[in-house]
Amino acid sequence: MGRAAARPTGIATPAYFVRTVCPLFRLMLKGFLMSDTSVSLDESWKAALAGEFSSPYMQQLKSFLVAQKQVGKRIFPKGSEYFRALDLTPIANVKAVILGQDPYHGLGQAHGLCFSVRPGVRVPPSLVNIYKEMETDLGITPARHGFLEHWARQGVLLLNSVLTVEEGQAAAHQGKGWERFTDAVIRKVNDECESVVFMLWGSYAQRKAGFVDPARHLVLRAPHPSPLSAHNGFFGCKHFSRANAFLQSRGRAPIDWQLPADPHGA
Repeated sequence: MGRAAARPTGIATPAYFVRTVCPLFRLMLKGFLMSDTSVSLDESWKAALAGEFSSPYMQQLKSFLVAQKQVGKRIFPKGSEYFRALDLTPIANVKAVILGQDPYHGLGQAHGLCFSVRPGVRVPPSLVNIYKEMETDLGITPARHGFLEHWARQGVLLLNSVLTVEEGQAAAHQGKGWERFTDAVIRKVNDECESVVFMLWGSYAQRKAGFVDPARHLVLRAPHPSPLSAHNGFFGCKHFSRANAFLQSRGRAPIDWQLPADPHGA
């Protein structure tokens, strides 16, 4: 009888990951999806977060989402986009992190990236103010859409602290486990990446600064770009030029903040 392969110690080998972690990960994601048929998550994040997906708190979160869907609650974004921010920005590619709170709760808005909306959806007020600051800071003409995948594909991790929301009920899924999961994401970026810019807008995002080593990364703080607070210091913060200056000083390519005119070309 052949001897069973032992689990390797230390970091999982690629062969072990494909044979063991990937099937387990797919099984754990199944409950999150319900009627959604597919989910995509970059392999580097699957490996980095495998321990989180197997944790009891994530199983409780999965049960909560399943129960909400079973009683007819509409949840945004759709299940296949819960981890869209991670899928578009592999951990090795992360240059900047922009933190949001929870997804937009209107129909057709959220698609897994903080502050971003789908093509054809009206640009939300906070994103309008982000565009205004970019125009002042960099001379960039504001896009007529709010689809930010162009940033994500360059290494800007557009991460909400809470990855789901109930339709019409802002913050309905806070305190259910997502915060612990996304805190783990931030810690992974801090530990495994070099020279990342953390753009923390508002008191909620700024509470995450404790997870970041300022000797290795740049932490930028400003008020939230909401119309209620943007005039208190978000306008004039120059985070976009400061981010690029830091990246270039560390030998990393700057981010092209100019969004394409055609959102489908993002």
